Amino acid sequence: MDAAARTAVPEPSLVVRDDVPLSAVAAPDWDALAPGQPLLSHAFLLALEDSGCAAPRAGWWPRHLTAWSGPRLVGAVPLYAKNHSFGEYVFDWAWADAYRRHGRAYYPKLVAAIPFTPTPGPRLLAADPATRAVLLDAALSRLRAAPATGSGFSSLHLLYPTRDEADLCADAGMSIRSGVQFHWENPGYRDFADFLGAFNHDKRKKVKQERRRVVEADVAFVRKTGRAISGTDWAFFYRCYENTYRAHRSTPYLSLAFFERIGATMPDQLLLAIGSRDGQPICAALDVFDADTLWGRYWGATEYLPGLHFEACYYQAIEFCIERGIRRFEGGAQGVHKLARGLTPVVTWSAHAIADPGFAAAIADYCARERIDVGRTIDELEASTPFRRPD
Repeated sequence: MDAAARTAVPEPSLVVRDDVPLSAVAAPDWDALAPGQPLLSHAFLLALEDSGCAAPRAGWWPRHLTAWSGPRLVGAVPLYAKNHSFGEYVFDWAWADAYRRHGRAYYPKLVAAIPFTPTPGPRLLAADPATRAVLLDAALSRLRAAPATGSGFSSLHLLYPTRDEADLCADAGMSIRSGVQFHWENPGYRDFADFLGAFNHDKRKKVKQERRRVVEADVAFVRKTGRAISGTDWAFFYRCYENTYRAHRSTPYLSLAFFERIGATMPDQLLLAIGSRDGQPICAALDVFDADTLWGRYWGATEYLPGLHFEACYYQAIEFCIERGIRRFEGGAQGVHKLARGLTPVVTWSAHAIADPGFAAAIADYCARERIDVGRTIDELEASTPFRRPD
């Protein structure tokens, strides 16, 4: 045996834990697992917890998995135990109701997700496929150790994972659901007029009319990023955000404390578009961005004006992306109205493991039929985009 072999220290075995709070993990170590993912960042997730938005009092119990090679963090899963299905955007209320009608308990369940954030991206955070597989097996083991109809977790749900992760979950026997979102792609537009030049005549005319109505209503927008977003701006934005929820007879998921927290801890990844009339702000839209992608997140207004929502949430975001050379704008969940504004349909994924064998079979059948319907829907939507057809 040579000297190198005698002195080599073997790589420690991988250990997966669910008892390490996010606050005890160094932010750079967590962020290194998902580079270019500000909505998965330590700052964003910890703000949700510390503000009480994704915390036990709101029905979210953090149970994050962390994988360790000795003292080194090599993998993680943002994982929560939940006693409801609010704030997920992959709807399983019918499943919960079926459990109830059969005298079974659907909650608590385990959810790997970004709370209140329907953004596709990695959920098994690790640099290598082997560690991702270990993390998934560790998450599934939390189900296998629990009786299907007694105490423990009824199910495990990975919401908005990558396609590769969805394939890994399918190989592990999980049921795969598909859904539809609308994303905007930037092939290198010079300006907004160049973007509209790709539209057919009727759709281009409609967008111009929408924007003109906002201008004619004497509404002007300013876009703020980083430290330029003041405490007064945050207070006004939250007033708008809360007002919009109340108008729909709903309760806001997020608090002013959360928004102020991310404003302090990740300001350079935030864009706030504020619309004002006669010097008085009347609406605001908040987006998160990096060099490659902008994620449309939250908006609100103090009054209704035709076209104001489209201007604040879509056209201001698209102009910003063009100015910065940002390649993609993800418009969030639902909203077929986004199609006419140049956002095109994409498939999203979720993966579901159901502990009860009977329910697992029924849900797997439902998911398979749903995937066919989603495929047909996307085909129909793609035929209705506003872009000109090649000659």
